[in-house]
Amino acid sequence: LETNECLENNGGCWKDSTSSSNITACKDTFRGRVCECPMVSGVQYEGDGYTSCEDVDECKEGTGCQCEGCSCKNTWGGFDCNCNRGKLYIKEQDTCIGILYVKGTTLTLVVVAVALGAGVAGYIFYKYRFRSYMDSEIMAIMSQYMPLDSNQNQSLIHHEHDDPLTTHTSSV
Repeated sequence: LETNECLENNGGCWKDSTSSSNITACKDTFRGRVCECPMVSGVQYEGDGYTSCEDVDECKEGTGCQCEGCSCKNTWGGFDCNCNRGKLYIKEQDTCIGILYVKGTTLTLVVVAVALGAGVAGYIFYKYRFRSYMDSEIMAIMSQYMPLDSNQNQSLIHHEHDDPLTTHTSSV
């Protein structure tokens, strides 16, 4: 007949008294009990199993945040690393990198200035270059269909002499 030795006084093993969960280091076996720190939610507790079991403190062990300028904070099942002077921590490389800060107003002003410069350049191009080209094209087309001012007077004189309605007859 087997009895569960962990039911009485936790079998003399460690028990988490800080939480309401029933986390204990006592494991009942066929030959009695064993005091081993448990694994909870994928996190292995460390300790002797009799007097203490704790989450691994990566900060104390020096396994986390080894880069220069890093500060380590132990968390449940891991650690958080922060860098000094507004730098960004990259966990995979265990390093801090600088961040280039560009203020929103400065960026907005640069974009507006570039757009305004492009608009002014476009207007100047249209006003002087494109418009003068179009004017010369229009004048070339119009000169093919309509006489210009210098030719207009000569053609009117020429047409008056040839017009049979305007010819004058003299009486004899």
